[in-house]
Amino acid sequence: MFTAIAVNIERLSGLSPAEEAPPPRRPTAFQNYLDQREIARPKSWRTLGS
Repeated sequence: MFTAIAVNIERLSGLSPAEEAPPPRRPTAFQNYLDQREIARPKSWRTLGS
């Protein structure tokens, strides 16, 4: 988990303030599965169409 955090910090630190953040990713198959069954998922998982 700490490695992922470090990678994200490194990636984000390379963006200039004028650059826009990349668009959100589309939901994964697992996220679609949860949505189809109306199973709540963490707010951090919400993406396009949610």
